[in-house]
Amino acid sequence: MHRKESAGSVLVPLAFDGTGYRSWRRGVLRALSIKNKVGFITGKCQKPIIGHATFDQWEQCAYMVTSWILNSLSKDLADSLQYVNDAKELWQELEDRYDQTNGAKLYQLQKEINYLSQGTLDVTRYYTKMKKLWEDLNTLNTHAQCSCQCTCGAKANMHKAEQDRRLIQFLMGLNEVDTIIRGSILMMNPLPSIAQDFSILIQEEKQREVKPQNQQQVIESTSLNVNGLGTTAMEEVIWEIDLSHSVISAKGQGTLRKNDINYMDILRIESTTMATGEGN
Repeated sequence: MHRKESAGSVLVPLAFDGTGYRSWRRGVLRALSIKNKVGFITGKCQKPIIGHATFDQWEQCAYMVTSWILNSLSKDLADSLQYVNDAKELWQELEDRYDQTNGAKLYQLQKEINYLSQGTLDVTRYYTKMKKLWEDLNTLNTHAQCSCQCTCGAKANMHKAEQDRRLIQFLMGLNEVDTIIRGSILMMNPLPSIAQDFSILIQEEKQREVKPQNQQQVIESTSLNVNGLGTTAMEEVIWEIDLSHSVISAKGQGTLRKNDINYMDILRIESTTMATGEGN
């Protein structure tokens, strides 16, 4: 036990009050692992017989771990667990009370995931909220997790299929303003990871924030240099700016194809022809 360790320390920032046990449990295990004290709750560090040379040291550590866990509980829960004998017994009591996976919890989590949409959230907050629900679902589905060493590739394929399913789920909840970029992502083969998709959406969101300013500057500059610019010609300038932005955005994301460029050239020619015809 390090001399700086204190019985008044807490293991996680938020005390457990009976809800969100899996997230709290993960935080506690991580903290105990850092302190090299997980063995006191799993039973790996077994209690020596009374009178053994290490008994006093073991008892001190066990009481310290017990105090840390109790300090990480709400007052009501801590009061109900004050009379446990050691850290292992305390941990087992918490597991028996709150670590019971049932259909109701799975149903509620899956329902939240299915109905979650971006709405008024920005991309970052929407992604964070969705990812937290996925992590909570993972902790409940412990029986579906495999630690075997797969040599046929089936495990990797199953993991990729699950990641693709979650990517589609995430894209479905985006707002309509992201329809174009969503279509570009769906045309990628193979589909990107969720993290890569998030990065693409963040770039697109930032470009939308900058685009109106750049567009206004170009229009004002054009107005100063061209006298008698008509409405149709002005619309053509704005259309060119939008098209250039789309090309640059698509190139940056690696989704622009040769056919897309040809199609854009055709649209540009048609637009120019129409503008010339109207001018005559």
